[in-house]
Amino acid sequence: MGEEDSRVRVRAYCIRVPKHLGEKTIRATGKLNLLNGNLRVLREGDWLFIPLREEPAGEKLDRLKEEINQFDILIQEFPKRERPVRSIFEVLKDKLPTHLLADLPRSIDFIGDIAILEIPQELEDYKQLIGRAVLQTFKHVRSVLAKSGAISGVYRLREYEVIAGSDNTETVHKEHGCRYYLDPRKVYFSPRLSYEHLRVASQVKEGETVIDMFAGVGPFSILIAKTHNNVVIYAIDINPDAIEYLKRNVYANNVDGKVIPIHGDAKEVVQDRLRGIADRVIMNLPERAIEYVSAACSALKPSGGIIHYYEFAGGSYAIEKAREHVIEAVNRSRRNVVAVLSERIVKEVAPFKWQVAVDVKIR
Repeated sequence: MGEEDSRVRVRAYCIRVPKHLGEKTIRATGKLNLLNGNLRVLREGDWLFIPLREEPAGEKLDRLKEEINQFDILIQEFPKRERPVRSIFEVLKDKLPTHLLADLPRSIDFIGDIAILEIPQELEDYKQLIGRAVLQTFKHVRSVLAKSGAISGVYRLREYEVIAGSDNTETVHKEHGCRYYLDPRKVYFSPRLSYEHLRVASQVKEGETVIDMFAGVGPFSILIAKTHNNVVIYAIDINPDAIEYLKRNVYANNVDGKVIPIHGDAKEVVQDRLRGIADRVIMNLPERAIEYVSAACSALKPSGGIIHYYEFAGGSYAIEKAREHVIEAVNRSRRNVVAVLSERIVKEVAPFKWQVAVDVKIR
């Protein structure tokens, strides 16, 4: 019975039966309210030891003898059954002041084995306690990060504080069959864009040349390359750490030769190297994509192509505003939008403010 030796053990009455009678015995003891569900069933050779709440006697013992033709009643040590914790609320309900429980974070982002959450000001003094609760609830998590600032700067980085677990925040995130090495403290990455990565990749056709203007560690570029045989993706990013991770991810996903990482500002890279070659351009820089529409138009082939445009927009007509902005910017670039192929809200980023995607066909 050595397989459970590391667990806390409890002495209890049990019924010992041959393995072939195990399922029948568990059903019988369960019907008689004898089965102890807090302890684990043990196995030794051809025998099973099934833990009981009490020593069977009287009518319950007679019923067992009617249903099971071979058993012994013994006292045995059993390991406690570990019950999974369902939520951080369950862990903290007896550890936090009652009036603060309603302020616990409702959503957690998982990037590989890292959990990221936002701690309200009211819970600042309890953030390490909350971090430990996350580790206890989600067994695959190695580090818990708390957001300590907004996304900012040219590299689109956010400041994080490690509130539990390991200080090493490099991880491997898996998405749609791809693996991405990254460190969220060094590069931008959002697991909430998972569907968007797949949506765009599914529209790419064989033989296309794609320019990913703000590629990061490659979630658009690498997925496109993994799901198509004959494509070339020029993946640009201004963050040198993102480019290093992108190079690593290209080889980790066996798409070298299809994805070409380029370090630099997208405007300059297009101007110097990539004018007039693209069938499709991805512009996932919602803070500033409008400033790069002219470069995206220059990157498209003279015959035209498709732009996947992203913008942060607020108010009652967020989608309509984003659509108008990209159409006006394309017109200023002396090209025309011949069709709006798709437009959707990707995610909420603040109260009454959303990330909006608009796909347009350019002539």
